[in-house]
Amino acid sequence: MDTHQKQSLPAITLAAIGVVYGDIGTSPLYTFKECFSPHIGLPPTQPVVFGFLSLIFWSLVLVVSIKYLAFVLRADNRGEGGILTLMSLAGRNTYAGTTTVLLVLGLIGGGFFYGEVVITPAMSVLSALEGLSVATPSLTPYILPAAISVLTGLFLIQRHGTGNVGKMFGPVMLIWFLSLGILGTISIFKNPQVLAAIHPHWAIQFFITHKIVAFISLGSVVLAITGVEALYADMGHFGKFPIQLAWFSIALPGLLLNYFGQGALLLSDPKAIENPFFMLAPEWLVFPMVLLSTIATVIASQAVISGVFSLTRQAVRLGYLPGMTILHTSEVEAGQIYIPFINWMLYLAVLVVVMTFRASSNLAAAYGIAVTGTMVITSILACTVATHNWDWPKRLVKVILIGLLLIDVPFFLANVTKLFAGGWLPVMLGTLMFTIMATWKWERFLLLRQLSRMSMPLESFVAMVEKEVPQKVPGTAIYLSRTQQGVPHALLHNLNHNHVLHERIVLMTFRTQDVPYVDPDQHIQIDSLSPNVWRISVTYGFHETPDVYEVFRRCAMKGMAFNLNSTTFFLSRETLIPSHRSILARMRAALFIWLSKNSLRTNDFIHVPADRVVEMGVQVEV
Repeated sequence: MDTHQKQSLPAITLAAIGVVYGDIGTSPLYTFKECFSPHIGLPPTQPVVFGFLSLIFWSLVLVVSIKYLAFVLRADNRGEGGILTLMSLAGRNTYAGTTTVLLVLGLIGGGFFYGEVVITPAMSVLSALEGLSVATPSLTPYILPAAISVLTGLFLIQRHGTGNVGKMFGPVMLIWFLSLGILGTISIFKNPQVLAAIHPHWAIQFFITHKIVAFISLGSVVLAITGVEALYADMGHFGKFPIQLAWFSIALPGLLLNYFGQGALLLSDPKAIENPFFMLAPEWLVFPMVLLSTIATVIASQAVISGVFSLTRQAVRLGYLPGMTILHTSEVEAGQIYIPFINWMLYLAVLVVVMTFRASSNLAAAYGIAVTGTMVITSILACTVATHNWDWPKRLVKVILIGLLLIDVPFFLANVTKLFAGGWLPVMLGTLMFTIMATWKWERFLLLRQLSRMSMPLESFVAMVEKEVPQKVPGTAIYLSRTQQGVPHALLHNLNHNHVLHERIVLMTFRTQDVPYVDPDQHIQIDSLSPNVWRISVTYGFHETPDVYEVFRRCAMKGMAFNLNSTTFFLSRETLIPSHRSILARMRAALFIWLSKNSLRTNDFIHVPADRVVEMGVQVEV
């Protein structure tokens, strides 16, 4: 946040336009067209057009402007947001049973986010390139290969970082929103009566007239607010006010003008329903708009991919995912990271999605369940935070929760009807990620408890080595330990098998606090257990990545110097063996063992040189 405070408000607001509103900003490409899709079957008559416009208008106002920007953004963890942050905040001052429920809800929301992310790049890029068929129908066969090429290039550049390209995100998206507004305004001037659709009467009358069909159509209306979670997830990068300012000054006016412009176009030319977005533009402007929309959708996809990297790092640091390689692509901006495994798994999934669904209209059937499911969970968690963290009156919070759920639940239920038409995809991916996160967290807890039971009490070990002094060798031995309870198994194995100890023994434990950043003077705590045995507790926030050289530097500042050339790191390497448990428990254990084998080791995580590491094995039943 400090770096942002040094920048001017216009600069931060412009950056927020480029990153935060990329996904929701490209929704006009497909939303209004999908409202009139064949599976809904409603004709573009005035009452229907007005009904959809009214629903879109009030969705943007109630969900984005009021729920997220005015309410949810209040729930920050030292300026940071996101579904896992909200989960952590909600569970701080609640009873154990309630905390468990909130934990499960948060992990489901995190899983849904992964499911949504697979669809977003495919949907956005396909919908942009489909403008080629409006400009020149003969180019239609090239849309799919072009989309695959654009997406492949997008994932290829991730390892190089997006710092230089990212500087263009804000200006490009500003041009995009201005283009949305201008095209929409021109169309509205030709048919200004369309502005009457702002009145909620049209939305209410729409439901009274069409009933079940109107309810099902909410699954298409919700496409107008996809990407709304980015407002909260990216709060730590830009701050609340720039995000709010960018929405009310640029994004919201541009979106509303474009939606109403599309509505005005349909009233005068019902045939424009084939692709109302691109038909808003005059013929000479279609190709430039295809190019601009493709760039805008790439930016939207980039913002989503960066969001996945950020969520993954947070999940790894909080212990919900196994350790994996996390590379920093910028020496200045800590938020710019690259996770190779996640990048290529996501690319393969997006590629399969594009090849399977082949058109944005087909993908629209899969889009929405994950988004609306996360919206419901966000409402519950945010209201829990309001009750237990902000001390808001319970009656007031109940009223707010009921009001939010009256909006979120119908959206979610309407999208559930898409389950067998493609909605199974994000649900399957979300379930998979939830299973992985829940399994890793629970089985890791059981493993640490088992290791604690197997270890010798620290006090007994210190008393033993002081009473019977073993042979000592020069240098420092650092034993990396998962917990502060008991003696690391590597230390006991070294003593039992080699019958020697180093001159200086350090028990080092890395912990992650449930905050994004830890005060620098709180990173290191050094305790002397005996003249030759020390304990060092290293604490970082979930947005920080520890490094052995940084740890040594901070230790030196506290009076304890290390020479890496005379220091050996000892690490316990557990061989996990399935125990005799129930079938479900054995399945969880098998998944945990597989994840453990493929996870990043602690010494790799903190960048210890390979020639300074000694591993000691131990068998543990899980």
